[in-house]
Amino acid sequence: MSEAAASGTLARLTAALGEIEPARVFGRVSGVRGLLIEVAGPISAMQVGGRVDIAIGGGTQVPCEVIGFSGERALAMPFGTIEGIRRGCEAWVRPSAPSVRPSSGWLGRVVDALGRPLDGAGPLPNGDTAYPFRADPPAAHARRRVGPPLDLGIRAINTFITAARGQRMGIFAGSGVGKSVLLSMMARFTKADVAVIGLVGERGREVQEFLQDDLGPEGLARSVVVVATSDEPALMRRNAAYLTLAVAEYFRDQGLSVLCMMDSVTRFAMAQRDIGLAGGEPPTAKGYTPTVFSELPRLLERAGPGPGEGTITGLFTVLVEGDDHNEPVADAVRGILDGHIVMAREIAERGRYPAINVLRSVSRTMPRSCDPAFLPVVKKARQVLATYGDMEELIRLGAYRAGSSEEVDEAVSLMPQLDQFLGQRKEESTSIQDGYRRLAEILGVG
Repeated sequence: MSEAAASGTLARLTAALGEIEPARVFGRVSGVRGLLIEVAGPISAMQVGGRVDIAIGGGTQVPCEVIGFSGERALAMPFGTIEGIRRGCEAWVRPSAPSVRPSSGWLGRVVDALGRPLDGAGPLPNGDTAYPFRADPPAAHARRRVGPPLDLGIRAINTFITAARGQRMGIFAGSGVGKSVLLSMMARFTKADVAVIGLVGERGREVQEFLQDDLGPEGLARSVVVVATSDEPALMRRNAAYLTLAVAEYFRDQGLSVLCMMDSVTRFAMAQRDIGLAGGEPPTAKGYTPTVFSELPRLLERAGPGPGEGTITGLFTVLVEGDDHNEPVADAVRGILDGHIVMAREIAERGRYPAINVLRSVSRTMPRSCDPAFLPVVKKARQVLATYGDMEELIRLGAYRAGSSEEVDEAVSLMPQLDQFLGQRKEESTSIQDGYRRLAEILGVG
């Protein structure tokens, strides 16, 4: 046989082999208990975290995730409703690990927890590289250090709780104190290349309000928004958090400065609790299962500096139940992150927004991320606020007599200006340097 003929035969054989469909493996539904689906069959082909698609007839499939095993059965939970699932349904095993292929064409788009478009703007362009939903954080020895100060546009944060590029901060607040509005201000004003926003367990009514009123067209144009509303299954709410970090990792690997915001980590923990309880885990603190406290650091550690030039600056809201800042999720998250911003209901009730309590808030990159020339200004301002806070009740009751203490008299005279400085309209932005200068003018320092 000539060389040309052999080459042609090889080409035809290669083409024929390429047309052969790979073998597919499936099991069958053997039982349904609540939201838990038992699958019998080749469980050696399944793995925890893997996907199975349950065919319910009419060409419709319900995507599920394997969350554990019991005897000779795999335990799965659906990403959708369980309606239509019956014993004997085929459960097709997906051979590859769950992943997503983000690209720069995702900017300005709104997607669900599985990376499907929600905005009606057509299909999403896929990138060349697959990013797993549940990736491991970068190795500690391979990470770069946090970068220079990052301008978030919020006076109270820029001056008293200065953040650095690649830092991870928590925003701790009860319901209705203004977390979502604060996030939208940061999305518009932060000096970052890209914003990736995860709305985990958000109210369905508020999604369009956030996109149109709070974020606006300008903010959306440089953002990717991942949405999983509160009525969606626990797997969708949890996966929205994973997808948010996966998309942020893509832009980080492009060498960009990424602002990753998630509202909220508490709802991610609640979703993981629902999954763990369904799988038979024992409840511990406030009903949270052990996997909640193992998954939180795996999720949050994915943010931060990467091995290259790109960074992910993480801002994660924590919904503190009953305004208890020591409840289990808040306590665990506070120990993982590089700082926390505390929003106080009593400040919001007085009409000052954002309702940030700067004395209870901490940035673990301070004072290195603060301009050394203005460190005395920030220290002086904190002392004034602390002095007023100690005597506030007496002052409001009229029990303090002017002239009793020079420090208290100074705090009383400066407090109206400081209170005005800490407040900010949601359409207003202030740079780091302007904030320092205004604070120095109020205190008469420098």
